[in-house]
Amino acid sequence: MDDHPLFVRGLELLLPLTTDGRAEVVGSTGDAAAAAALVSRCHPDLALVDLHMPPPGGTRAVAAIRRTTPRVRVVAMSGSADPAPALEALRAGAEGFLPKTSEPEELLPPLLAVLDGWAVLPAELLRAVLRPSRAAPVDLDGEERRLLRAIAAGRNTVDIAEELHVSERTVKRMTAALLRKLRVTNRAEAAAVAGHAGLLGE
Repeated sequence: MDDHPLFVRGLELLLPLTTDGRAEVVGSTGDAAAAAALVSRCHPDLALVDLHMPPPGGTRAVAAIRRTTPRVRVVAMSGSADPAPALEALRAGAEGFLPKTSEPEELLPPLLAVLDGWAVLPAELLRAVLRPSRAAPVDLDGEERRLLRAIAAGRNTVDIAEELHVSERTVKRMTAALLRKLRVTNRAEAAAVAGHAGLLGE
């Protein structure tokens, strides 16, 4: 979802070439209001959303996609160095954020990581969201803290299950309960909450 035709055309041409056909653009629109409908129609594995599209804007497009097609992974993109739009996109349900300065061949590893269940953020943004602050304390027990640290470290469900000595199904249930307790919608935002609360250095 991008209102810059040259950027979209570049992805259409270069993604198939740089990924040996593993990735391709199946649909595009520059209209944020039409983004959710396009995703519902095209059934992609992943949606890239430019946060600076004209009103209603990329963040609302992210939220609409999450409501209508919750199984589609969403990655926000922006050419701005301002972290605020990226944080808003994460709160709206995006699984990751990538700068629009990335070359197409640089996009593949993080996009595949998102499809595998990882949260992807540039190092600068990750440092910003994990910087401890005087946030309200989060009342978590020892098991919840271990789970949160594993999520923040980017571990997948299988690895977390092995670390906590529980089943993958239990990890998914625990993760869903933890996200509800933290009042967040995804793992990336949970990691941000952990960083702001100073839980990652314990």
